[in-house]
Amino acid sequence: MTDISKLKDIASQVRRDIVRQVYYATCGHPGGSLGCTDFLTALYFGIMEHDPAFNMEGKGEDVFFLSNGHISPLFYSVLARAGYFDIKELATFRKLDSRLQGHPATHEGLPGVRVASGSLGQGVSVAIGVALAKKMDGDNKNVFVLTGDGELQEGQIWEALMFAAHHKVDNLIATVDWNGQQIDGATKDVMSLGDLPAKWEAFGWEVLYMNGNDMQEVVDTLKEAKRRCGNGKPIAIMMKTEMGYGVDFMMGSHKWHGVAPNAEQTEVALAQLSETLGDYPYPYEQ
Repeated sequence: MTDISKLKDIASQVRRDIVRQVYYATCGHPGGSLGCTDFLTALYFGIMEHDPAFNMEGKGEDVFFLSNGHISPLFYSVLARAGYFDIKELATFRKLDSRLQGHPATHEGLPGVRVASGSLGQGVSVAIGVALAKKMDGDNKNVFVLTGDGELQEGQIWEALMFAAHHKVDNLIATVDWNGQQIDGATKDVMSLGDLPAKWEAFGWEVLYMNGNDMQEVVDTLKEAKRRCGNGKPIAIMMKTEMGYGVDFMMGSHKWHGVAPNAEQTEVALAQLSETLGDYPYPYEQ
């Protein structure tokens, strides 16, 4: 049985990591990172079968692709906390010559990162390719991908959805961060997504729903998604989250999509988040 209390503790620490990374770098994307923390924590610490020793091909293990790469502070914290690299490296986020770039990249060889995801709209296509490769290799593990809802305004996503359904890529689980926000405002105002679940279903995917800020529901839904794999259809999870979740003054507003908190705001934010695993050290002066 998955220990929900332990996952909540990890998620609280990850949220602290996110706030501190973005504050010390004086730039980054805290809003979506905080909103998706429960999901990625559950995935890496409770759902996926993965190896922090890391091999790029990911044979014999579940693999994850972050399509909305701007929420890299979350991805880096989870990878470090899961043992892919030293937690101290989080202090180098967005620093010159750091492996922890603003968007994940591969040329520096950061363990856990299998594809660069600075350009939106591409992650689902990559995940489909890897999922097909696993099927061809007789590898029965699954492929997970996270995409933002604003990212679904990219046309490549919809081509990928058609391809996955046509080729019965049923070892693939795609999750949409359905927070209704993007950098310029609400998605309904920038470019309405319409009936999002109905669209995925019309494109031939099996659709599940979950509250992405309820750890128990996240774990239960991800387990159900894994159970449904192998039935001829790719799986999509419509994940309702609140941007900035866990920090009251960031919650629900697109304004924190890509803005770093100042010193006072950081202090307020950290006071709302329990330090459960120990903060990473920060050796540099501002």
